Amino acid sequence: MDSLLIAIMVLVLLYTVIPYLLSRWLGLRVVKRGKDPSKIAFTFDDGPDPIYTPILLDLLKKNEVKATFFVVGSKAEKQPELIRRMHQEGHLIGIHNFLHHSNWLMFPWTVRRGLEDTARVIEKITGERPVYYRPPWGMLTLFDFFRRGTYQIILWSVIVEDWRTSGGSEKIKNRLLANIKAGDIILLHDSGDTPGAELDAPRNTINALKDVLKQVKEKGFKSVRIDELLKR
Repeated sequence: MDSLLIAIMVLVLLYTVIPYLLSRWLGLRVVKRGKDPSKIAFTFDDGPDPIYTPILLDLLKKNEVKATFFVVGSKAEKQPELIRRMHQEGHLIGIHNFLHHSNWLMFPWTVRRGLEDTARVIEKITGERPVYYRPPWGMLTLFDFFRRGTYQIILWSVIVEDWRTSGGSEKIKNRLLANIKAGDIILLHDSGDTPGAELDAPRNTINALKDVLKQVKEKGFKSVRIDELLKR
């Protein structure tokens, strides 16, 4: 019995914790930032959201900013007009998976099916198949770790806990302006309708960005899509 328990623990470590540590600490098999000193990338997870995503798109358009959206497939399926608008306005659309569940709690074939279902939804709406992928909470498994040939995994270098409403938009604004530097991939959210998030949190994110987008431009940074950030 002890041997069986040890074997199970080893399998769990191999499937979840070790890939997570290798990717988050050492950056193996993932992208966490770009190298161009003039560019940064704003990325948005968990949408599309019928309330906040349109407001965010309006703000990005006003500031002439192109961003990357890692969308939840089941939401994209219900909000095709928002996916279409993202695409038409020049933003990049990536995969967050079909449901916002931790990959650690799913079998490899369930994760794979979620990725493929989300890719099909996006391709049906936009005509383009996504190639960039960010697993929910950045929780990679061994399966994710060895699928880089199919999807390029994008993590982040700046995160400001914008899924919480405490501290309001000032907290988000101050943390972003204090931490953003050349080549950064910034993780933000355009939906609070996910486990652990607060429904109204994206309102603070959008309000903070009204100042942040202007100030990073004044500092000489160009806000671009992930694919442009990674160009050599």
